[in-house]
Amino acid sequence: MLKFFDFLGSLVIRFIEESGRIMLLFIKTLMWTFRPPLNLKNIVRQMEEVGVNSIPVVLIMSIFTGMVLALQSYTGFRRFNAEAFVGTVVALSMVRELGPVLSGLMVSGRVGAAMAAELGTMQVTEQVDALYALATNPIKFLIVPRFLAALFVMPVLVILSDIIGIIGGYLVSVTLLGTNSTIYIKRTWDYMKLDDIYTGLLKACVFGIIIATISCYQGFNTRGGAEGVGKATTKAVVLSSLTILISNYFITAMMF
Repeated sequence: MLKFFDFLGSLVIRFIEESGRIMLLFIKTLMWTFRPPLNLKNIVRQMEEVGVNSIPVVLIMSIFTGMVLALQSYTGFRRFNAEAFVGTVVALSMVRELGPVLSGLMVSGRVGAAMAAELGTMQVTEQVDALYALATNPIKFLIVPRFLAALFVMPVLVILSDIIGIIGGYLVSVTLLGTNSTIYIKRTWDYMKLDDIYTGLLKACVFGIIIATISCYQGFNTRGGAEGVGKATTKAVVLSSLTILISNYFITAMMF
């Protein structure tokens, strides 16, 4: 029994220490973000990596999510003769929850892993130490561009995800299930508010911060060569995904 509590206590202590280190890195990143100069070329390159290269994955995920959601909603609502509300459910579900959360998880798996692997490789090959030798702060040079790219690009990806998801639901509802297109569009606009859109964009910004901070932290703290890079990449994806799901609940609870 004592061994169990000892193991549990060590897990709690490790979690608190890890959370504190991640928060310190986040604070340092914020401090260096507002210090000139701003490397726009590096930021644009990271925005291309985080945003442009993630568009195909996010769009495929979104359109099939909207299509499946329309099918499931139509099947359920048909029992109550409420098929006209399928568009409302698809739109609100995509804008409030599915668009931001699923986009965050997809970007975490694709971009978060790449950030952790790239920075982890630089760490184990002593390239980060070389930056210190050249009087260059690694946080300013390596983390800030990734942080800003994720922060600015995630809302754009979520907007695209919402639009494509709603279009996917429309295609299934109108083309496949025979729903009246005018009613579908009218119900969608009647029940959607700007607060729903703002909440989804707020979640997107928070998720971008989470992905960049946790992934960069894992990369910067990589040890043990190639094996350590693999472990850091796995931890970055898992921790980012879990943190996104947990923070999503608290944001939703505060906003609604």
